[in-house]
Amino acid sequence: MAYRPLADEIRPETLDEVVGQKHILGEGGLLRRIIESGDIPNLIFYGPSGTGKTTVANIIAKRTNRTLRRLNATTASLADVKDVIAQVGTLLAPEGVLLYLDEIQYFNKKQQQSLLEVIERGDVTLIASTTENPYFYVYNAVLSRSSVFEFKPLEGPDLQPAVERGFRLMGERLGAKAKLEDGVVEHLSVACGGDCRKAMNAVELLMNSAQRKGKSLVVTLEDAKTVAQRSAMRYDREGDDHYDIASALMKSLRGSDPDAALHYLARLLEAGDLITAIRRLLCSASEDVGMAYPQAVYIVKACCDNALQLGLPEAQLPLAQAAILLATAPKSNSVVNAIGAARSDVKAGKIGDYPRHLQNVHADSAGMERDQGYLYPHNFPGHWVQQQYLPDILLGAQYYVFGDNKNERAAEEYWKKIKGEE
Repeated sequence: MAYRPLADEIRPETLDEVVGQKHILGEGGLLRRIIESGDIPNLIFYGPSGTGKTTVANIIAKRTNRTLRRLNATTASLADVKDVIAQVGTLLAPEGVLLYLDEIQYFNKKQQQSLLEVIERGDVTLIASTTENPYFYVYNAVLSRSSVFEFKPLEGPDLQPAVERGFRLMGERLGAKAKLEDGVVEHLSVACGGDCRKAMNAVELLMNSAQRKGKSLVVTLEDAKTVAQRSAMRYDREGDDHYDIASALMKSLRGSDPDAALHYLARLLEAGDLITAIRRLLCSASEDVGMAYPQAVYIVKACCDNALQLGLPEAQLPLAQAAILLATAPKSNSVVNAIGAARSDVKAGKIGDYPRHLQNVHADSAGMERDQGYLYPHNFPGHWVQQQYLPDILLGAQYYVFGDNKNERAAEEYWKKIKGEE
């Protein structure tokens, strides 16, 4: 008998057996209603691996009596797509074809454009799946002709029944009942990162390697932790996860939540992505803390330098220190607003000539020297003197506005006094 992975053997055959995805497949869920109607449009399933995308495609094929043909965009070509279309109306596919194209993001624009012929046929239904955001990776003409459904990572409670069933099936296969230490099912349900396939692979490995005691196979919590270690990590340096975690870290720092910041920092470090962590921390020091606590820049820079010298795992300490400092520091976005406003004017062409007294005196040709008229601020009380610095076209423009934090308020009061504006 040919070997069949547990993940395939346990695959649901009805919508009620599908793990999770209640937001689209539960009672009254939109995708469930579409499937039950029997009138299936072209679909795009978006979500992490092991969340039921292929399973639902199989169920749809059975309900519609259409022949299911699977292609993977990592290896398939246009010729493969044409071969599938050619089967329509033959004995191979008398009721039409349901083409399941996995990882559609690996098709280039030209290849995706060729799918329009498939999409616009009534006897071929396309279900494409992707682990990346389809609005970034799928050609607009394909998107506009399809309905997009997001499959979300499975929560621990969702996975527990599947894990328990997996142990029962493996026990039947091996002729011995699984004897599980307390916490095994719960740990696997959480540690596999919401991926049912990973959880089933872990169950299969644990049962195949379990110690047999009489008619029982003993599965320990320690073994379960070893098998599932790092499995909960979903991270692709080139995919959505990279940008999502970096964004979550930055927004947690900005939101002054040290616990969330440490969580996302830990995820980056667990994935070995030291550089992204450092870049976000360095950026936040100026973007989110800025003039409210200017010293944060050089403290965070020192922490990041230490991290690079130490390397992982020790680098986690100075980076955690930087994250906590930034999350708990007073906040100001006056730097962001100021440079943004200045660049906006420059991009709009508001440049103008430099005021004469700001120009480089050494740039004047011999015999053409003119009185520059520059006033040296250090020769005046308070090291300040009124004179024009902006070009005429921008006279009166204000880019920097003092923030409402203690540090910037003190600076504002100081300059009001110096400039006699009080």
